[in-house]
Amino acid sequence: MIFLYIFIPVAIFLLAAVLMTSYICFLKIFRANRDKHKLDEEGYPILEGRVYDAYREQIREWIKETRATPHRKVSITSFDGLTLRGKYYEHKKGAPIEILFHGYQGSGERDLCGAVMRCFALGRNALIVDHRGSGESEGDIVTFGINESRDCADWVRFTIDHIDKDAKIIITGISMGAATVMIAAGTELPENVVGALADCGYTSAKEIIMTVMKKMGLPPRLLYPFARLGGRIFGHFDVDETSPIESLKHAKIPVLFIHGDDDRYVPYDMSVKNHAVCTSHKKLITVHGAGHGLAYPADVATYLKEVGEFFEPILNENNKNKGEM
Repeated sequence: MIFLYIFIPVAIFLLAAVLMTSYICFLKIFRANRDKHKLDEEGYPILEGRVYDAYREQIREWIKETRATPHRKVSITSFDGLTLRGKYYEHKKGAPIEILFHGYQGSGERDLCGAVMRCFALGRNALIVDHRGSGESEGDIVTFGINESRDCADWVRFTIDHIDKDAKIIITGISMGAATVMIAAGTELPENVVGALADCGYTSAKEIIMTVMKKMGLPPRLLYPFARLGGRIFGHFDVDETSPIESLKHAKIPVLFIHGDDDRYVPYDMSVKNHAVCTSHKKLITVHGAGHGLAYPADVATYLKEVGEFFEPILNENNKNKGEM
C-alpha cells in the first residue's frame, strides 16, 4: 500500500514531465510562427541575419518586381481540410510550369522572390505556393515535408485540372521546400511531372532538427524523442514517417540538386548524401561561397545555366515522346 502511495505520484509526475517537455518541443519546432514574417516600413519582408546583407537590396527589388508582375491567386483544399493558397504567373501559355515551395517558417514571396523572373528567363510559367501554416495559407503546424509532400501532389493535380492538362511540370523547392519535393519524387506522381529541383535541402527532419539542437547547445539525442512525441500527440503526424534521403532511394523523376558550400544552417554535405542515394537521373551543383538559400542570388548566371541545361533535354524528350504517341 505504501508502495502505491509513492509510485502513483511519481508516475504522474514523470508522465506530466514527458508531456510538458514534448509540448514545449512541439511549440518550438512544429508550431507555425507567422510573427517571423516581419515587414519593413514599406511593407517588404525583412530577412534578418548578416548572411543576407550583401543580397538584401537585390531581394527587395525582386519582391517589388514580382508584386508588379500580373498573376492570379489560386487555392486548393488539402487532404485534412486546410485552404492552401498560391499565385500563378504565366509567361507563355503552354510553357512548362514550375511549382515552387518555400522554406521552413518562410513564405512564397520572401523565399522565392527571384523565382518568377528566373522561370520567365527560362521560358517557364511559375506557381508560387505558400505552405500550410505559412503566408496566406491556413494551418498552424509545420511538418518538415511530411504533410507538405502530400500538398505538393495536390498542387500538381490542381495544375493539371485547372491550368493546363498537358503541362510539363517541374516541382521546385528551397530548404524545407526542397525536402518536400524530394519526398514527393519518390511517390507516384502524374506523368506530367518531369523533374524536381532541390535547392539546399536536408536529408531528414530528424538530422536537421538534431543538428540545430546541437548548435543551440541542447542535447539532441535526449530531446529529439520528445520532439517526435510532441508531433505525434499534438500535431497528429510522425516526423519520422519518411525523409528525403529515404524517398530518393525510390526516385521516379530526374532530380537536380543545388547547394551553397557555405551553408551554416543546412550543411552542404546533406545534398551530397541525397545526391548519392538518388536512383533517378541526377546532378549536384555546388555554388561556392553561398549561404543558406542564397545559391541563386550568389551566382545568378550559373544557376540559370545549370537549371536550363539540366531540364532542357528532359523537356525536349518529353515533347518527342508525346509527338510519337
